[in-house]
Amino acid sequence: MSNDFVSRILGMIVFMLLGGRLGVAAATSLGLPSDPTSFIFALVGILIGLILTPWITVRPIRFVRQLITEMPVENLVTALIGLVVGLVMALLAAYPLSLLSGPFGDWVPAVLAVVAGYLGMAIFSVRSREIWSLINNGFGRSSGNRILFGAGERQLLLDTSVLIDGRIVDIAKTGFLGGTLVVPRFVISELHQVADSSDALRRNRGRNGLTKLNELQRDGNIPFKIVEDEVEGIREVDDKLVALALQLKAPIITNDYPLNKVAEAQGVMVLNINALANAVRSAYLPGETFPLRIIQEGKEPNQGVGYLEDGTMVVVEGGKQYMDRTIRVEVTKFINQPTGRMFFARPERN
Repeated sequence: MSNDFVSRILGMIVFMLLGGRLGVAAATSLGLPSDPTSFIFALVGILIGLILTPWITVRPIRFVRQLITEMPVENLVTALIGLVVGLVMALLAAYPLSLLSGPFGDWVPAVLAVVAGYLGMAIFSVRSREIWSLINNGFGRSSGNRILFGAGERQLLLDTSVLIDGRIVDIAKTGFLGGTLVVPRFVISELHQVADSSDALRRNRGRNGLTKLNELQRDGNIPFKIVEDEVEGIREVDDKLVALALQLKAPIITNDYPLNKVAEAQGVMVLNINALANAVRSAYLPGETFPLRIIQEGKEPNQGVGYLEDGTMVVVEGGKQYMDRTIRVEVTKFINQPTGRMFFARPERN
């Protein structure tokens, strides 16, 4: 039973009672029949409770929870510091403002506290990266380690496709990346759009991407942060990512081939997950042999096809007769392309 459903039921009951009570009061004031008027108002209350309750209870709480979960720790800390600074400034001005005559002396200090607190949070959150960079530059730089919430010099931008793919989590845990993984807010927004898609496949892929994003956030051994940087005047997410990479002078980690080409054409360094996977796949030279299970027919006559443990396709000439059997094959040649690697082989000669 979902939270939305429970809130609708409770909202229907509460608004029904309020509607019925309001109907009795309206009937008394307007001289209408009490029971029919109360009944009509109760029905209207049920309708209002059914439609509006999730929007004023569950969904705002869900939104705030999601916002807090996705907010980088450094942004959260700087926002709290900004709130304190704003409230302190409002407190200093509260006494002289309270001496104003009339209602101004009562209301202006309270309004100023709200406005100053909000402005402090907003300003410190927007300038969070510069604040922590300034702190890191001023304290302990000689130690060579990351100080407070600062990351290393190298930043690596992640795109939507690499989060959906999910292998970036395991790669990051190995420590080979050597930098801070950075996810822009607009990439997370696109990931939420994919997760909310009406298409089941896209929806599952989007939710998997959000799961991997949470894993990166919660792993204390992986340098990771979310940035609020926005690129004005550009609508497409891929174009925004390339423009941000140029601003930050940061590489992009992706497995999106078109984005790879666009970024490289504009001078942005690209780290392609598929290229990395190809680089660490099993390598066999012509003449080497290994066992292979033939699982399907090839495109050409008498060809059989099998796969290595890492998913690399092996086309076996004359392998059709060995369908559903494991045989030893001898490599004749291999093709290595950006899109993948493929071996050609033949059954081993005894």
